[in-house]
Amino acid sequence: MGAVTSAIRILVVDDHPLLRDGVAAVVGGERDMALVGQADSGEQAVDLFRRLRPDVTLMDLKMPGMKGIDAMRAILHASPSARIIVLTTYPGDVQATEALKAGAAGFLLKSMLRKDLLDAIRAVHAGGRVVPNEVAAQIAQHMPGQTLSEREIEVLRCVAQGMANKVVGARLGITEETVKAHMKNIMGKLSARDRTHAVSMATSRGILG
Repeated sequence: MGAVTSAIRILVVDDHPLLRDGVAAVVGGERDMALVGQADSGEQAVDLFRRLRPDVTLMDLKMPGMKGIDAMRAILHASPSARIIVLTTYPGDVQATEALKAGAAGFLLKSMLRKDLLDAIRAVHAGGRVVPNEVAAQIAQHMPGQTLSEREIEVLRCVAQGMANKVVGARLGITEETVKAHMKNIMGKLSARDRTHAVSMATSRGILG
């Protein structure tokens, strides 16, 4: 019974049952770990954390309703010592930066779970931080000075929906020339070749996620 008592207690939060099952399978064979709860939404994550007090929480970023980062902030506000590893499909530096600023102790790509999950859980439980090299490289590459403004993100969201500059201007209450100026700034910050490339890069980096 001692092994169970000393096990790292884990809560997994993801709206995809297959991923939760996968985590359960990986963790299930470890003597020093115990999966104590599963949540499929941010709201449920906050509630289960409050009741279960896990040692390590695995938190998906994109879920219906309350997003993973918002759930993480709520958990850390109530329990600043909580240890949370963020799970995501894409190594978007914007999401990584937001998660780490919000207090995440780790950032793990879902493609790495089978290979790196156990080591990440143990490292974070021991007080360490886990950030994959490819995510750290993207964060370093895109410095804060290159961050898009809220207005630029609004413009790019409209462009991503296929709107022409004139339509974007009408939607946002600005002139067509202002839209063009914003797009010029956006493409410069993202080092994008054109509008389509800018949308693609912003999506992969998590800016439009």
